[in-house]
Amino acid sequence: MRKQLFAAALCLAVTTTGCGATVEAPREAKSRAVTLTNCGRKVTYDKVPERVVTNDVGITELMFALGLEDRMAGFAMPDDKGDLHGVPWKDGYDKVKWLSKDQLTKENVLDAHADLVFAGWNYGFREDGGFTPDALEKLGIPSYILTESCHNGRTKSSRGIMPPLDALYADLTNLGRLFGVEDRAATLIAGFRKRIADVRAKAPKGSDRPSVFLYDSGRDAPFTAGRYAAPEQIITEAGGVNVMHDLADSWTTVGWESVVERNPDTIVICDYGDVSAEQKRKFLLSYAPLRDVSAVRHRRILVLDYADLVESPRNPSAIARLGAYLRTVPAGR
Repeated sequence: MRKQLFAAALCLAVTTTGCGATVEAPREAKSRAVTLTNCGRKVTYDKVPERVVTNDVGITELMFALGLEDRMAGFAMPDDKGDLHGVPWKDGYDKVKWLSKDQLTKENVLDAHADLVFAGWNYGFREDGGFTPDALEKLGIPSYILTESCHNGRTKSSRGIMPPLDALYADLTNLGRLFGVEDRAATLIAGFRKRIADVRAKAPKGSDRPSVFLYDSGRDAPFTAGRYAAPEQIITEAGGVNVMHDLADSWTTVGWESVVERNPDTIVICDYGDVSAEQKRKFLLSYAPLRDVSAVRHRRILVLDYADLVESPRNPSAIARLGAYLRTVPAGR
């Protein structure tokens, strides 16, 4: 994910904890039981977790950003995440065990003697494989669900219950309470809000806001971001308009005809997986149905990393970089 190319920028997003800085040890909560609201329901944790297992890069880095690597027993993520030693949380990646280069399984969790699983729907939790919070509860292992991924009840699989940055702040606040690092979480959130506000102040306004299509993957039909996925507010705060804002879902599939109809001024590519960003770019530029789309005609395509575009402490840095790019993009042309 070429993280080493923008590690310095990421450091700015986490100045409240510092890059490689030593932070105070989490204090023990006054009460061993903590009740949080997670995905719209009250969940009580009987003790402060000491062996947390996480799934995927964004979720793992939420723990690292809060200085909670000492509370972790391991993480799972694919090996397409690039050089993780170039990120601000190098010490966390060096310290915590990489359990699996696939999604978490019950075996991973049991082998790690986990006392909390922090994952999300489609970020580890999945009905088809039987790896769900309910299944873990039967094993005596509590869970915390990434708020970006909460099911919203509109369809069986649609996700998202609040604006994406609110989801990020909700999770940081909850984790701060659970692990007794409320001040650290509040400082981190305040730093993120300030950085985002600085970008917003420079962003185009009104009809000058360029429209943006987020392209994740897919040739027959594109996988993209609705209004509950992190790119929605990354685009909005950077000064753009997500052309798929009307989709009451997070990450979802649409038809190419809807992209053509909405004629985005620019396209953001999500860089991850077996298909490289350059391969995705070549496809978009050569795909005949898109030839009259403004972003394709003018070759206005920006690449951001997967970890920038899912809920993670990298979101403010992504907003800053996209904001700088969008200030060069004319709207409607």
